[in-house]
Amino acid sequence: MKSRNLSELADAFALFDNWEDKYAYLIDLGERLPSMDESQKTEENIVRGCTSRVWLIAAQKDGKFHFSADSDAKIVRGLIYILLSAYQGRSAAEIAAVDIRKSFEQIGLHQHLSPNRRNGFFAMVDRIKRLAAAA
Repeated sequence: MKSRNLSELADAFALFDNWEDKYAYLIDLGERLPSMDESQKTEENIVRGCTSRVWLIAAQKDGKFHFSADSDAKIVRGLIYILLSAYQGRSAAEIAAVDIRKSFEQIGLHQHLSPNRRNGFFAMVDRIKRLAAAA
């Protein structure tokens, strides 16, 4: 997955005039996300607080975190793509410093996702931050 930075993603979302097109783009981003190996889709890797099933794991190499995540929902896979664009390849300090709420608002997701999807998005953020802080 060649991720884009959050600023590029916000610019890309701004190109669309309506939320139908933005949702289609979000689903397209999710299709770019590599599938997670089935052996990693375990109970211990499930993100609690998501309505959809979401699995997320982290590995650390040379002080940088590398995440792998997947979901059974297309829109959620797009949200995962956005999160990985924010956090992939960063140190624990860099992860802690990311203002994901600002990016979430710039893209417009705060207004157009259901409360359940919003809660799930931030449950994934919390898990990423906990994994980074614990390392």
